[in-house]
Amino acid sequence: MNFALILFILLLVSGAIWAVDAFILRKRREPGGKDPWWVEYGASFFPVILVVFVLRSFIVEPFKIPSGSMIPTLLVGDFILVNKYAYGIRLPIINKKVIEVGNPQRGDVMVFRYPEDPSLDYIKRVVGVPGDRIAYQNKRLTINGQPLEVKAVGDYLHPERLYYSKQFVEKLGEVEHRTLNDEDAPAFIPDATHFPGRENCLYNNSGVICTVPAGHYFMMGDNRDNSRDSRAWGFVPEANIVGKAFFIWFNFSDLKRIGSFR
Repeated sequence: MNFALILFILLLVSGAIWAVDAFILRKRREPGGKDPWWVEYGASFFPVILVVFVLRSFIVEPFKIPSGSMIPTLLVGDFILVNKYAYGIRLPIINKKVIEVGNPQRGDVMVFRYPEDPSLDYIKRVVGVPGDRIAYQNKRLTINGQPLEVKAVGDYLHPERLYYSKQFVEKLGEVEHRTLNDEDAPAFIPDATHFPGRENCLYNNSGVICTVPAGHYFMMGDNRDNSRDSRAWGFVPEANIVGKAFFIWFNFSDLKRIGSFR
């Protein structure tokens, strides 16, 4: 469901009702006459829909985390806020950038339209920016020939599935974050598709090595062995960017998570 398109249509309809009433119908009604029901509801909803549309399109948009690909940073059921202007001001619906503000940086957690089905929103961490050579070999990440700083910490217990994953603190760009690996998961990528730009990638038994093309980004989940990401379906084009995730505003299961992510 394209909620942005539905909201835009509602905005146009309610705005048209408000305008017709304000400039035409209201002048023809007798003083003190009651507004028709469709005018009363349509015109009263217009300012509310306008505010929601502007906030959601240009400032901040809420999302709910649907899967465990970003554990332990983000958990299933987290409600997050996404900064819509961090990577530039975009026209709603067509998502075309009109004002340059900034670009995704390594370590950012970014929401984007899934390249294989743009009707779906995905969330992953930015690992590679245009021109980077990304190597994920034997579950170790290297960027432009430099292995990332990694420190093992205590194992992570998945509360719902009751099993442990190896947990690490990884420094990606200026961002330190935690990642997970499962010892019994293979290093190779079993489900890579024939995505645009696949010629920039080399797959082997140890994983994958890719050079990120211009205007694209390489994304990975923090739950490395339970995330289907750029390793499998390729690069995220700049046109698919939605915004930068920055805040957990609610979680029904754990109120302590509110505000725990930046």
